[in-house]
Amino acid sequence: MSIGEIVTLLQGGIFQVLRMAAPLLLSALAVGLFVAILQAATSIQEQTLTFVPKMIVILVMLAVFGGLMFTTLGQYTLNLFERIPDVAR
Repeated sequence: MSIGEIVTLLQGGIFQVLRMAAPLLLSALAVGLFVAILQAATSIQEQTLTFVPKMIVILVMLAVFGGLMFTTLGQYTLNLFERIPDVAR
């Protein structure tokens, strides 16, 4: 296995992590921004007001995208396992 193939595998792993984390992080970011604007407009400075909605949205996003996330992770893992004999050469 050449250095180029190893770099391609590492890039694929990084891309896989980004694809799995992006929906969760972007939804939490959007909810956090909305709650921050709401807090600034109403002068309410309660810490749990930002935490609880983010947690709920992340759980909903996991329920919606969880199957897709684990399917793509499983495919990537199987691809890595199939390449193990190439690494041993």
